[in-house]
Amino acid sequence: MRLSGLLVFALATLTACATTPEPAAPSFYVVRHLNTPSGERDPDLLPEGQRAAQALANWFRPGQAPRAIYVSDYRRTRQTAAPLAARLGLTPLVYDPADTPALVARVRAGPVPALIVGHSNTVPDIVEQLGGTRPGPLVHEDFGDIWLIAANGATQRLRIEP
Repeated sequence: MRLSGLLVFALATLTACATTPEPAAPSFYVVRHLNTPSGERDPDLLPEGQRAAQALANWFRPGQAPRAIYVSDYRRTRQTAAPLAARLGLTPLVYDPADTPALVARVRAGPVPALIVGHSNTVPDIVEQLGGTRPGPLVHEDFGDIWLIAANGATQRLRIEP
């Protein structure tokens, strides 16, 4: 009888200590470069894009900031990532936007979490190839969205508000 009482006590104690697991932290963040004028090959960010880049630098919760940042070799992607990279002391890694499979292989090799700054024509492929839910096509005016992709493929689309 005493042994069964101890077992019931132990089981009750373990049950009381059990917690609901937190949702999986994102492994990957994908953002399209921020606000630029249309029709230019390699434009700088507009003032609203610069404000959004500053907001991106402060957007991440403690413990979830990227440990690596990937940018294409265009001013708009480098400028999107610059404030966050400076805040975190990271040097952005340049990738070829024409080779999404190579980028995805590099990002998956770590470290994670990682932030990838892409373009309207590359973000859907990047999100999908990282295991996330593919977003619809992006148009020029689609600035400020960030996709969070967990290791299990769970995908969230959130906004960066300057």
